[in-house]
Amino acid sequence: MFGSSHFGLPRLKPLSSKRSHVVSVLDIGSTKVVCMIGRLTPREESQILPGRTHNIEIIGIGHQRSRGIKTGVIADLDALEGVIRLAVDAAERMAGLTVESLIVNLTAGRLGSDIYTATIDLGGQEVELNDLKKVLSAACQQSLRQDRSVLHSLATGFSLDGERGIRDPLAMYGDALGVDMHVVTAERSALKNLELSVNRAHLSVEGIVATPYASGLAALVDDEVELGCAAIDMGGGTTTISVFAEGKLVHTDAVGLGGHHVTTDLARGLSTRIEDAERLKVVHATALSNSSDERELISIPPIGEDDRDQPSQVPRALVSRIVSARIEETMELIRDRIQRSGFSPIVGKRVVLTGGASQLTGLADVARRILARNVRIGRPMGVSGLPTAAKGPAFSTAVGLMIYPQVADMETHASQSGLLMSLGGNNSRIARMGQWLKESF
Repeated sequence: MFGSSHFGLPRLKPLSSKRSHVVSVLDIGSTKVVCMIGRLTPREESQILPGRTHNIEIIGIGHQRSRGIKTGVIADLDALEGVIRLAVDAAERMAGLTVESLIVNLTAGRLGSDIYTATIDLGGQEVELNDLKKVLSAACQQSLRQDRSVLHSLATGFSLDGERGIRDPLAMYGDALGVDMHVVTAERSALKNLELSVNRAHLSVEGIVATPYASGLAALVDDEVELGCAAIDMGGGTTTISVFAEGKLVHTDAVGLGGHHVTTDLARGLSTRIEDAERLKVVHATALSNSSDERELISIPPIGEDDRDQPSQVPRALVSRIVSARIEETMELIRDRIQRSGFSPIVGKRVVLTGGASQLTGLADVARRILARNVRIGRPMGVSGLPTAAKGPAFSTAVGLMIYPQVADMETHASQSGLLMSLGGNNSRIARMGQWLKESF
């Protein structure tokens, strides 16, 4: 599987639905870096998300504590390069093969999520392949900017003579054909730095995927993707939001708060080291407090190394108050972002929390109260061979990167020199259209 380039970015070629593939992915996060190697074998295609044509078996995995990343942004190339090397080497040893290229996630770069609309005149004629090419081209050209690169572009729906919600207009009649195109963009500098960090480890980037898209692919079930749902990936340095509806990604966003902010709040509020604060968060912290927390005392290790310094004793309720303040702030920001996006009605009453920070005790209850929606904790699905330690929400993004090559075929990519469109799906006319468009460029 080799990529072609658009906007200077590598693009994935569609997977063959008739043969097996080996895919390598790299999840670069603020708290950990994960490399996974998976074997994809053909299966019956999903009816909800066209392109999910393969079963995934993880044959190699390696993960390291992240260094050189702060709030999703690369801060130290040398440190990140070393971590990438270690994670990839561990996965290679487990899989018994050598990795040359990887699919990588992107959280930084001020991810942009925009809907572009275009309409062309049909003159009462039948919609032909060339008409689809024109309307998709018109929508994509609106997204072209010198300082940003397109990560994903998906046609979320067509319209004929003002009638919206048409998935396949080919061979239908009308006077005007329109399309709504969801385009996810990122700053070019962030993309270049991400690719540089991988290249310095003597590896190449096969594709770049927005983190919220990847985590949503791993954590949501088909009905949620079809009916409308928001996936909230709570990582160490950032929290990302992805909204899916009618089988497609329709909106993304990110908030610069994550689990590490809870840890640093505890370290400052209790005057202890970051490592000890992290342990306190994992073992004792909860986003909900109760009356017994006032009576229960917790030992807080001193911040210094003097043997004469004695641990202090604080009520567990104090730890809960520090944690809940940050969690409530994060959830309120997410609520406001979803409301401002205009996609709140599409999300409806369903939200899925994933990511390492989502495992905090009581967090789902706080999310239900503040978001006023049904909430569940989402774990990576659709793969086999994951070690027990990697079956939790913290590994959703890595699993989503493994799923992505199967759905990348649905995307429509624009470039300054032209368009390459490959539209996947169960409809044979759509498949023929995609093949025709590929051969035309």
